[in-house]
Amino acid sequence: MELHTFFVYLLIMAGSTYLIRAIPFSLVREKIENKWIRSFLYYIPYAVLTAMTLPAALYATEHILSALAGIVVAVVFALWGKGLTTVAVAACGAVYVVELLW
Repeated sequence: MELHTFFVYLLIMAGSTYLIRAIPFSLVREKIENKWIRSFLYYIPYAVLTAMTLPAALYATEHILSALAGIVVAVVFALWGKGLTTVAVAACGAVYVVELLW
């Protein structure tokens, strides 16, 4: 990729990221009272993070079965209220064990 093309892409991504965050602040002056809109805005970061992470997690291992095992273990440990490090270590352990058995 040429350096010029890279900077064009970089400016477009920076501009679109900035606009997504700046437009709501400039258009909405008062506090949002609508419960539906507030809950929608509250859950957007979680939905975006899931949409970006889940496909990468599914294809990060040799077999999709080990990836699914890691995701299931991570979700279970997270629902049990374990910390981030514990969840990550448990998920990695599950992937490792399934890869060894596969």
